[in-house]
Amino acid sequence: MWYVVQVRTGAEERIRNQCINTIDGRTLERCFVPYYEEKKRYQGIWHTERKVLFPGYVFMVSSQLDDLYRSLRKVIGMTKLLGTGNEIVPLREDEVQLLKKMRADEKVLEISTGIMDQGSVVITEGPLAGMEGSIRKIDRHKRKAWLEIQMFGRTMEMEAGLEVIERK
Repeated sequence: MWYVVQVRTGAEERIRNQCINTIDGRTLERCFVPYYEEKKRYQGIWHTERKVLFPGYVFMVSSQLDDLYRSLRKVIGMTKLLGTGNEIVPLREDEVQLLKKMRADEKVLEISTGIMDQGSVVITEGPLAGMEGSIRKIDRHKRKAWLEIQMFGRTMEMEAGLEVIERK
């Protein structure tokens, strides 16, 4: 099952490393912080940078919830394991599938490319392919898209790199 730990924004990588070093490998199968690539222009050159896809969250895969919960008490800086009330709830299957489809579980969401066709975007390649309906805003100059997705049991806004290469 996939679980999400809420941490202080900016401390995601430190908490991930702490979990990997503290929690037994039989309890914690995987621990990752998904990133996305974006392009920024400075000094007259376009640079590719990485940013945290879901700031303030660390993802964990474990089949032993009780052991994971006990082990997480040793982690310094963890805010909480997401759930409802006193119950810890894993990510829903559709949320896990969305993360896998975007290849967010592989750590870095690459920049997608697309074309503008009569005012609407069509993603031609990349992890956002097929998610055109979720795109709420595009900034062609910053080469970025904002998507509205269902994650952690609520609607969230997510940023991702998108390069529009052609306009029809």
